[in-house]
Amino acid sequence: MTDQLAIHPFFHPATGTWSHVVSRGRDAVVIDPVLDYDPGSGRISMESARQLLTHIADQRLRVHHILETHAHADHLSAAAFLHANTSAPIGIGSNIRSVQAYFADVFQVPADDPAFTDAFDRTLSDGDTIDAGALRIAVLSTPGHTADGISYRIDGNVFVGDTVFAPDVGTARCDFPGGSIEQLYASIQRLHALPDDTVLWLCHDYPPQGRQPRSHVGVVESRRDNRMLRADTTLADFHGARSARDAALPAPNLLYPSLQVNIRGGRLPQQDDGRVYLKTPIRIDEDGASLLAAAPR
Repeated sequence: MTDQLAIHPFFHPATGTWSHVVSRGRDAVVIDPVLDYDPGSGRISMESARQLLTHIADQRLRVHHILETHAHADHLSAAAFLHANTSAPIGIGSNIRSVQAYFADVFQVPADDPAFTDAFDRTLSDGDTIDAGALRIAVLSTPGHTADGISYRIDGNVFVGDTVFAPDVGTARCDFPGGSIEQLYASIQRLHALPDDTVLWLCHDYPPQGRQPRSHVGVVESRRDNRMLRADTTLADFHGARSARDAALPAPNLLYPSLQVNIRGGRLPQQDDGRVYLKTPIRIDEDGASLLAAAPR
């Protein structure tokens, strides 16, 4: 008799992130794990990631892969920490290279730095399959939120990253570098075309007051009720609604810390004088030149 698929979601309230441990028998993968980061103090801890490890140990699971749906801009990935504790390889979409190239320029790091080129053990493309013992995982390309967005299909379950949210929240934003409203529309249409018994497992939920966080939504409910993109929503209507929404959104609080870590596969930048620093590029208004430090006269 074939073991049933087991999906254990873990919610990270500080960032609204869902991580998932998916297993069949003793074989498992981890999808979108999170580090705890306090930007005020600069403290990074592994409490949330250790909860995943505790579950893995309690269930005596063997983790075959640590999988990222994209380079997240709103939380720091715990992929490297889990890799150090399980030896499981880290995978992400092959278009991570374009994301790395863009932010290498932002952070003034050579694009061919080994910290980028060697950050991931496997880069994945549409149609690829991942064998993880008793698990067989199909890779679906779902760009639009970011260029490197992919989803993972395991039986009738699809782990969709930030592509689509719970119906009362809507869809991902498209105003990041490499984002595309047209591509996101096509990606969600692809997900909504899956069989009616498909379950979409979310990477984020931002529940309105009075509702508990949702880790998943049925594809029928999503295509019927999603507030931004239902089955009858045209591309023109979605483009207008998404553009207006994106123009009103602030940058994520952890945008720069997250990307510096996540394009390195969850690893921190190298130490400088025994300390680790995360850079924040500053944009200065035209009349702010006097703020720049100058040599005293």
